Amino acid sequence: MAAKKKSKLVQRAQELEDAVTRLFSGVAPPAKKAKKRKSKKAKVVRKAKATARKASKAVKSTARKAKKAAKKTAKKAKKAA
Repeated sequence: MAAKKKSKLVQRAQELEDAVTRLFSGVAPPAKKAKKRKSKKAKVVRKAKATARKASKAVKSTARKAKKAAKKTAKKAKKAA
């Protein structure tokens, strides 16, 4: 059975507890792990998705405006008839 993942609050509490213990015992803090670098590919993919999302929104907004304008002209034509 897999171990249950700790909540952020519990993790932070344990970190603080360890820090206080080390403070009074004189033990040096453990070395921090180097941060993982995100690949360039991931950045490109994220940017492409964002661009696609923006384009999609623009298309939808244009379609909405066109639909609204068409309704308006249809309403005016109906009134005039």
